[in-house]
Amino acid sequence: MKKSRIITILACSLLLAGCGQTSSGSANSGEVSPIVVTDMIGRSVTVTPGSYSKVVCIGAGALRMYSYIGDVSLLAGVEDIDNTSLESRPKMFDGVARPYLIANETVFQTLPSCGVGGPQAQTAEAEKILGCDPDIVVSEYEDVDKENALQEQLGVPVITLRYGQKGVWDDAVADSFTMLGRVFARESEATELNGFIDVCKNDISSRAAGVAAEGKKNVYIGGLGNWGTTTHLMTAKNYEPFNVANIKNVCDGDGEQDSGIHAIEEEKFVSLGESMDVMILDAAAIKNIKGNSEYLTDLKGTKAWKDDRIYLQMAYNAYYTNLEMALVNTYYGGKVVYPDLFSDVDMDEITNRVTDAFLGKELATEIKGYDFSYGGYQHIGLEAFFN
Repeated sequence: MKKSRIITILACSLLLAGCGQTSSGSANSGEVSPIVVTDMIGRSVTVTPGSYSKVVCIGAGALRMYSYIGDVSLLAGVEDIDNTSLESRPKMFDGVARPYLIANETVFQTLPSCGVGGPQAQTAEAEKILGCDPDIVVSEYEDVDKENALQEQLGVPVITLRYGQKGVWDDAVADSFTMLGRVFARESEATELNGFIDVCKNDISSRAAGVAAEGKKNVYIGGLGNWGTTTHLMTAKNYEPFNVANIKNVCDGDGEQDSGIHAIEEEKFVSLGESMDVMILDAAAIKNIKGNSEYLTDLKGTKAWKDDRIYLQMAYNAYYTNLEMALVNTYYGGKVVYPDLFSDVDMDEITNRVTDAFLGKELATEIKGYDFSYGGYQHIGLEAFFN
């Protein structure tokens, strides 16, 4: 499967240019010696780079990461959650945009099941995996003993990925890409994608680096997915998209010790309401907020509602983190909070650039068209939007 990749030059004017292509299938046609790789949970696994022709991905986010680096035509099975042709499957993310699925949906629909998948599936289904006859398994189950046992049972390498706490900006993501590149002889794809992410990070950070602490607005991020879709009460401390864009997270100063995505009590949300200058809500949660009078009362009590400063970002988490959308969301956060510094950023353009770099396809139109994207990045029209 061909993936067009872009070599990107991002500066303050958001100059993104250049285009390249990667080859399909295994990069090495001759004899390749086995090597030992250390996977993302510290296991030593013997693999033969570029030799695999039947790949299975299991666990939240494993197929997504493989889709960014690997050859999707080599897949021998997918979890039911990623096969939209099935009537019986986990459907909590139906209508929520997952770009890796959008890009590869027709391929996924043709493949046999390697397990149910979904947030409630916390055990690999060995019999179903064996039924797909893989010669390697890419996993996101992070239990060392269970991964070792599964590898022994299957008789093929099982390599484990990891997302980490910072999403697209986490070192674990970069290292997972690098490992996938080594195992599947697609090092150039991994290097290029990691480089793209780094350049985007530098561009975003440089735009907002000069904003002084005393001049910052207090911003609330709400509705982040966590084991399914949520409500405005699911937020995050030390939220890396805000850190990269130099945005002040109102929850970072609330006195609580939680870090990462977590729920806050309704009383805590209400108490912080007058400090919320700006609110960004995740699209995946809106369906659970609309029409709920109690939730709308919570929102109406915030300064952001009163000042008409509530905005919609695309789904951050949907069967783990949409890494490309986390990057695009970071640009959007900068555009919302610092409009002058990000005035040249067009959200359709940057979405297309990013999805092309990750998946080889420009997907802005498709992402906006999903029911629970509500038309894409936007300022929310309050009463009309929520009713």
